[in-house]
Amino acid sequence: MLTEEQLTKIADDLAEAEAKRTMIPRLTATYPDMTVEDSYAVQNMWRARGEAAGRRLIGRKIGLTSKVMQEATGITEPDYGAIFADQVYENGSVIEHSQYSNVRIEVELAFVLKDDLTGPNTTIFDVLRATEYVVPALEILSSRIEMEGRTIVDTISDNAALGAMVYGGNPVDPASIDLRWVSALLYRNEQIEDTGVAAAVLNHPANGVAWLANKLAAHGGSLKAGEIILAGSFTKPMWVHPGDTVHADYGDLGAVTCRFV
Repeated sequence: MLTEEQLTKIADDLAEAEAKRTMIPRLTATYPDMTVEDSYAVQNMWRARGEAAGRRLIGRKIGLTSKVMQEATGITEPDYGAIFADQVYENGSVIEHSQYSNVRIEVELAFVLKDDLTGPNTTIFDVLRATEYVVPALEILSSRIEMEGRTIVDTISDNAALGAMVYGGNPVDPASIDLRWVSALLYRNEQIEDTGVAAAVLNHPANGVAWLANKLAAHGGSLKAGEIILAGSFTKPMWVHPGDTVHADYGDLGAVTCRFV
């Protein structure tokens, strides 16, 4: 376990990297004894500073929930991060690429809650009952820690590499559809780059939300009515560059598009 002084220094370094659009060295190289709980402590500091500065917490993201994502990162357990209101874009948005580092896109489903969810024994059925609707979403990844050799300790400290999210398409009642079979075609500049099916997320994307509710309970937190939860990617991360247009076609659930400048 790290000291409070060490945790604060990491939070300071990450804040500076975010402000300057740079990266810091891998935390596990600098602090080889750093634990997962240390990482969540750093993330909590980052979130608390944001809220103190007037940013509004509107939800959470879940990461590393699918085999394709775990293989892409070499990390074998899920993680989570916070989403602030200023990180949410509407469908069709034009987004400044330079505000992020190591910019990649993932294809996901977002759950919007109508009821609170409190662990530690939350199940998939609790999640489905508590969900008002599910909607297509893209996650924009931004890494403030060097990529090579990262572990889950690095990723969690970096707010699970969240840069922003884009939502759109057709909101759907989770009781009206088998969410496991929601699929998406991911395009960059009108060329197809990847495809995926939502069952890749822990066999059912609602399992990711249940995992999150239970993990938050262990950290003294819970999910609140009205929050939006990014349930995890079912495609591998796709690199994007200034000038790229990204389009994800979810079939009956519509599509999500954004452009980077």
